[in-house]
Order: sequence, then structure tokens, then C-alpha cells
Amino acid sequence: MTEFTVVIPARYASSRFPGKVLADIAGKPMVVRVAERAAQSGAKAVYVATDDPRIERALRAHGIESIATSASHATGTDRIAEVVHKLALGDDAIVVNVQGDEPLIDPHLIAGVAATLEKAGEAAVSTACHPIRLAEEVFSTNVNKVVLDARGFALYFSRAPIPFARDAWAGAGPRDAPDGLPCYRHIGLYAYRAGFLKKYAGLAPSPLEEFEALEQLRVLWHGYRIAVMISETASPPGVDTPEDLEKVRTLGFSGVSRQKKKRG
Repeated sequence: MTEFTVVIPARYASSRFPGKVLADIAGKPMVVRVAERAAQSGAKAVYVATDDPRIERALRAHGIESIATSASHATGTDRIAEVVHKLALGDDAIVVNVQGDEPLIDPHLIAGVAATLEKAGEAAVSTACHPIRLAEEVFSTNVNKVVLDARGFALYFSRAPIPFARDAWAGAGPRDAPDGLPCYRHIGLYAYRAGFLKKYAGLAPSPLEEFEALEQLRVLWHGYRIAVMISETASPPGVDTPEDLEKVRTLGFSGVSRQKKKRG
């Protein structure tokens, strides 16, 4: 099996939903639910990287290990890079970034992204995607797309409908992707080689990244390769808003809540 470490960046501040990582899901904070899922992936260790004592206390109460990080980090990737430094991980160590607002994340997907990076010796980073066809996804600027080369490396990420089916979509509004068009929705899960993370903070942002608002374009801009795992199924929804939280509670933890009520 691939050996890897999971790091979950978690901050209290959130423009749309402050404190969401501590939101209750069937009796446990959301970030604890995420860490429990990550532990099922086969990771040799799971850490939550945070700058907030409220999050540290919640994790400690549930036996989850946390690492205190700086409050000045601009991105979760920068926060993970600090953890790599603190843990003194070797350059070849694989670190998987699992977002703290993904309480339904599939543990097999986490393991799969780590294995993808281990196999792709040329890559500094790996991630995942799944096929899409519906116009509402293909043409949505809130859905990030990725185009792959013949070996499964990312060529480009965009909010635009890529690849664009010129003939099928000529002279009409948004329509479903034609059969055979390799259109993939990017899943925001990443594995990194620790050596790359040590360099990441020194990489200047790219114009592509700033216009698309997609941080992973910085990696491609500077010439590093990203290997992409294709999942046949979509990743479960994360939590960006209170409405998302209610959906997650219903989708993944309604049975747990009922059991708790019955025992009470």
C-alpha cells in the first residue's frame, strides 16, 4: 500500500460561513467527522492544521491530533507546507490535503489520489476528477473543469467549458456534452510530494491563477506536473453554506442522528 500522511487545514474564519468546521454533525464537529473519514483511508497519520484554539480544543476532546500553524497563511496549501516543515518529512513523503469542510469524503478517493502520485514519478502533485455531461455542470463557472493528456496529466484547469465541442455547440445555447467528449469535473482533493511543498511558498502566483481564481494553475504555470485520477462517480458535496450543512446532515448522518435519539 501507498504510505501517506493526511493533513486537514482548518480555520475558523470563513466569508460565507464562519466557524463551519465546528458545526455539529450528529454530535461531533464537522472537522472531527472529516478526520475520522481520513483515518479510514489507510493513512499512516492524520493531522488537523489550525491557527484557532477553539478548533484545537474540539479536536483534543475527540482524540484527534492537531498542529498549531501561523494565522498569516494565504492558502491551505501554505498551511500544509508549514506542517511538512514541523514534521520534518522527507522530500519523497506523500501528503494528502483533505479540506476540513468535506465530512462525506470517500476514504477510497483519498487513498486513490495518494496512489496516483506514487505511480506518477514525474508528478509533483496529484488530484482527481469525474466525467460530466449535463449542460448545467459543463457551462457553470462554479464547476471547475480539467483537461488531461494521453497519460493522465493535467493540461489545464478552467471554469470555462473545456474542451469545447465546436460543432455540437455551434449557434446554440448551453447543451449537454456530446457522446465521447472527454469533459471532467475537477475534484478539489490533492496529494503532494513533501519536497514540492517546501518549494511552493516561493512560487509566484500566475496571471492564469489570478484570473481563473484557481490556485492549482500556479503549479502548471511553473512547469510542475499534476497527475489526475479519474473517478467514475462524483465526490459527495462539501459544506460552504448553512444550507449545504443541512444537506450533508440529511445525506450522510441522518441515520446516526436517529440512532442517538432512540438511545436517549
